[in-house]
Amino acid sequence: MSQGKIQIFCGHGKGKTTAALGQAVRGANAGKSIMIIQFLKGKMPESIEFLKRMEPEIQVFCFEKLAEPFEKLTKEQKEEEIQNIKNGLNFAKKVLSTGGCDLLILDEALGLLDKEIVSVEELRTVVLAKSEDMELILTGIELKEELLSFADEVYQITRIKP
Repeated sequence: MSQGKIQIFCGHGKGKTTAALGQAVRGANAGKSIMIIQFLKGKMPESIEFLKRMEPEIQVFCFEKLAEPFEKLTKEQKEEEIQNIKNGLNFAKKVLSTGGCDLLILDEALGLLDKEIVSVEELRTVVLAKSEDMELILTGIELKEELLSFADEVYQITRIKP
């Protein structure tokens, strides 16, 4: 892992989170401290519990309280989860600004833009809080053009054959 890079894994194919997790495992193996914050996937205890077995080298956080993915929630549930998601982003900003780890993965952060939970400017503010020597990875399906200006590397993952 290079120090200080901002990477984005995007696209309609499967494997964005897997690619980010691969970077996490590589970093942990090299003695780096890793944090993952998952968004929009609901509180998925089985996947998070598996990842939590990798602590303390890889710490995993999910601020959402409901088990269902965001798109399956009622309007009232979405409003509650939006506040939880914003708490997660505030936590991410604090980790980034204090250098709280060597690599921070914001899994499905790009989806927060798609669902209009945060604006590009709000996400930019979080990302630009990054201390110089930290590495940051964002994942999600749709890449907004405005994000290209602060990304060092962008990987588009697409399915070629169904």
